[in-house]
Amino acid sequence: MTLADASSVPSPAVSAAKAAPRVRDLRLDFFRGIAMFIILIAHTPGNFLTSWIPARWGFSDATEIFVFCSGMASAIAFGGGFDRAGWLLGTARVLFRVWQVYWAHVGLFFATLALTVFLTDLDITGRNYWGQLNLWMIFVESDKWDNSNMLLSFMTLRWVPNYFDILPMYMIVLLMMPIVMWLSRIDLRLVAGFVIGVWLMGQTALLGQFGLAHLHLEFPAEPWTDRTWFFNPFGWQLIFFTGFAFMRGWLPKPPVTTLLLGVAAFLVLANIPLSNIGIRELGFDWARDWRSAYKPLIDKSDFGILRYVHFLALAYLVWVMAGDKGNNLLPSGDGALARVWTKMLAIILKVGQQSLAVFVTSMFLARFMGFMMDVAGRDTFTSLMVNLFGACVLVVVAYGAGWFKSQPWRVKGTA
Repeated sequence: MTLADASSVPSPAVSAAKAAPRVRDLRLDFFRGIAMFIILIAHTPGNFLTSWIPARWGFSDATEIFVFCSGMASAIAFGGGFDRAGWLLGTARVLFRVWQVYWAHVGLFFATLALTVFLTDLDITGRNYWGQLNLWMIFVESDKWDNSNMLLSFMTLRWVPNYFDILPMYMIVLLMMPIVMWLSRIDLRLVAGFVIGVWLMGQTALLGQFGLAHLHLEFPAEPWTDRTWFFNPFGWQLIFFTGFAFMRGWLPKPPVTTLLLGVAAFLVLANIPLSNIGIRELGFDWARDWRSAYKPLIDKSDFGILRYVHFLALAYLVWVMAGDKGNNLLPSGDGALARVWTKMLAIILKVGQQSLAVFVTSMFLARFMGFMMDVAGRDTFTSLMVNLFGACVLVVVAYGAGWFKSQPWRVKGTA
């Protein structure tokens, strides 16, 4: 059977997906919206709120939320395309999205570079803002630099600065989707084998123990050193395709039982002594030694296994609390608090629905918010006001992006 033939023959899983279309889960946009606000806080330099975000309480953080929910959203946005149009056109749809994300990455970089140069040239604070992002190589004269064509290196993803590395990781993971969809037409066990196998090949320390470190899958982050992408897509695809599999129905919904709730709660609570909060606030100095000794298990670059376990436990708890399809998130009653929560919920959902536009804006905005705090101060009130300003900007962007996507200029006539 040829590739074209296979793309036109639906598998039993595809037929089932067509027979039972999935309704978008309220929890998807809600938690992705929450992640967008956390990411803004986390990327703002010198933001005191960063000390209290979820990442400080356990191994996983908002990045896991973002990638997991992106996998779920991709199952809705692209999985149906594979079902309806076949493998070839489904792949074309994914490639188009990668193209969009690529230019979002390019635009974010140059916009942020221009902003940091502008803020540095203002010379109000005496700080070098492009230097804070380690972008000095952009300003080195070509005849004094071994790798003079910096722009070509950037445009071909051979130079990926640390601050700008999550979208490249997302692009590579998206490119794995056609492979996963192809394997799913044969046997879902092949999908599991592929995803787990790629994750294993992305674990530096694990491969090193077997003398296979040279087989480690990774991408170089710059031509002049051995630095690699901070977010290794071969590790992070595990959580992306976990969300993807849940939304496609390849993985069944976990049962709600006292035993599972107890295990999940134990894993989450057991993380606290080993977390940043445990060391910083609770004084568990032994935890610092433990984290150092078992760093590969919680490594963020390769996506260590304990980050995965912690996230799944936490996700299970909030999934249960949110209720079926997120019904528990909906307000009950018609009092003042219910009306306020209704409006807040609508805002969070809108931010979650427009995650790419909001994410790109937050990365740019975070640098400006850091500048605002450098000028106005970092006392509690000022910091809260700056964070509130940033949150409002994200909301405006989300509603603006939604308005443009609705194409209101198109006149809807009747036949």
